[in-house]
Amino acid sequence: MKARSVYDVIRSPIVTERSMQDVNDKKYVFKVDRHANKFEIKAAVEKIFPGTKVDKVNTMIVPGKKKRSGRYPAGYTGEWKKAIVKLTKSSKTIEFFEGMV
Repeated sequence: MKARSVYDVIRSPIVTERSMQDVNDKKYVFKVDRHANKFEIKAAVEKIFPGTKVDKVNTMIVPGKKKRSGRYPAGYTGEWKKAIVKLTKSSKTIEFFEGMV
């Protein structure tokens, strides 16, 4: 199996109203690789954002939504995986999310 870099594991941050409410509790939401496990996600976050210490990782697979385009029958968008990362109390915060709260 090919080794993945940390940037292959963490695809992008998810910035929504709901995810921004949890920033005060040091919870951050990321779109991650569909096949990444919790250990890989924890290691990737700690490497990408130095000074952070991950306490807990929750993952879920978000099902695709039903879509249609013009006269063509309905299809589905792709499934993707979401990770909610909780940092420890003594951990440094992630600066990327700081200006958005």
